Amino acid sequence: MMLSGLGFRPPLAEWIRSRPSEIECLEITAEHFFDGGQEQLQWLSEHYPLFIHGLGLSLGSPGTLDSETLRHFSQVVEQSDPMWISEHIAFTQTNEHDLGHLNPVRPTHSNLITLADHARQLSDLCAKPLILENITSYLRLSGEMSEPEFLNTLCSQADCGLLLDVTNLFINAQNHQFDPVEWLHQIEPAVIKQLHIVGYAQRDGQFHDWHDAPIQEDLWELLEAVLEYAPVEACIIERDGGFPARNDLQKDLLRMKDIAHVYR
Repeated sequence: MMLSGLGFRPPLAEWIRSRPSEIECLEITAEHFFDGGQEQLQWLSEHYPLFIHGLGLSLGSPGTLDSETLRHFSQVVEQSDPMWISEHIAFTQTNEHDLGHLNPVRPTHSNLITLADHARQLSDLCAKPLILENITSYLRLSGEMSEPEFLNTLCSQADCGLLLDVTNLFINAQNHQFDPVEWLHQIEPAVIKQLHIVGYAQRDGQFHDWHDAPIQEDLWELLEAVLEYAPVEACIIERDGGFPARNDLQKDLLRMKDIAHVYR
């Protein structure tokens, strides 16, 4: 059975605390609890299955992972006891600078080694299963293998799963003109453990993942293709702004569950 849920955000906290039946799980952004909020985190862990999602560990950066970020991340995991943890297939830091956003890595063997080593380190430290998320990129980076081959090999070498962001896949397919379903069918279905979905935006001829729009019909169609293809265990609506009326989110969660029931 697939769990349907939301990314926890403060504007949704009161509704989440009312325990609506449509919310079956929550994804917690680790960095949001680095500087406090442990009582709230404790309450959430007692009432919902949780997943911990990281933004800034920069698994794709060569060298050692930042020890302070690792320490804070592992503390959030210890306090919340999630079902699994996740991070991005990306880098956010160089030796000199915090870039402040997710950047893509080229699909090369050296980057594969870096990501796999860091992924195993994170999973071992937290003693939790790890899944890694695909990101959007306005550059389609070439390398020594295709992106699906890179992801399959990474999951194998790091002993991790894939957090497939359906919206990110759709956006990349539109911006770089490839078929997202064809791309999907090159991924080993067994590695796809969790999904993200949220509406996209369009500006100046490009698609963007600003996380503040309703889920469009073409995303629902792609979500259906993913659920038909892979044994997904959870799907999270990842809304960061433009929060709709609660009944709209409830409808989305129920629609997500209805689609999943067709293929389970």
